[in-house]
Amino acid sequence: MQLSRPARIALRIAAGIGFAVIYVPLALVLVNSFNPDRSASWPPPGWTAHWWSVAWENAGARNALWVSVKAGLGATAIALVLGTLIAFAVARHRFFGRDALSFVVVLPIALPGIVTGIALNSAFGTVLEPLGVGLGLFTVIVGHATFCIVVVFNNVVARLRRTSGTYEEAAMDLGADSFRAFVDVTFPLVRSALFAGALLAFALSFDEIVVTTFTAGPGIETLPIWIFNNMTRPQQAPVVNVVAAVLVLLSVIPIYIAQRLSADTATESRI
Repeated sequence: MQLSRPARIALRIAAGIGFAVIYVPLALVLVNSFNPDRSASWPPPGWTAHWWSVAWENAGARNALWVSVKAGLGATAIALVLGTLIAFAVARHRFFGRDALSFVVVLPIALPGIVTGIALNSAFGTVLEPLGVGLGLFTVIVGHATFCIVVVFNNVVARLRRTSGTYEEAAMDLGADSFRAFVDVTFPLVRSALFAGALLAFALSFDEIVVTTFTAGPGIETLPIWIFNNMTRPQQAPVVNVVAAVLVLLSVIPIYIAQRLSADTATESRI
């Protein structure tokens, strides 16, 4: 389909406006992280990297970063195991309720975060507290895993649906057991999808704030929570800008790598 010149111009303008709405605020955060003024004055009266060193020396920000990394790694590990197992069950086997299972797995990422957070908070209070397990890092990891499973599942099941199961059958016909067939045949085929899903899951967990608010106990503060708690403190505004800029950069890297891996996987499947 070929569009007329006015239509192409209109689409480009609309795309430009859309990208501006998304990325101009992010660019302003990055610029303000080098603003020597404590207030977000515009234009900046100068440039300085002082606030970056102050942010690095901030113990609260460093601790929150470490908590976010631990939560992200834990949630990603759970998502890789459960998401991959469910993907293999859905893509490689036929059973009653298969479509319903796919819907149930994908549903958590479609629900509003506040609904998921309230539900998890209630469930943890009902099930874990009587056992002596309160809200903490463990509950944050479990809460994040509920929606991280979705991205791993989607990546792996999409790859498996583009890959014939006859490869594993041929390997077993040649004498390989199920484990050997998976290691030598299946895993190399889904490896890039697993890696892409893990990167997306980590990025999703690293940025999460709503579910974290309902599942984190006293003393558990992730980096997004730390930013939210310090936004209203005037003396912390420059440091918040620096931490927010770092958070954006740390989120962009895994998403970009995952996108490149997904594109390479799609190219390989067409070949």
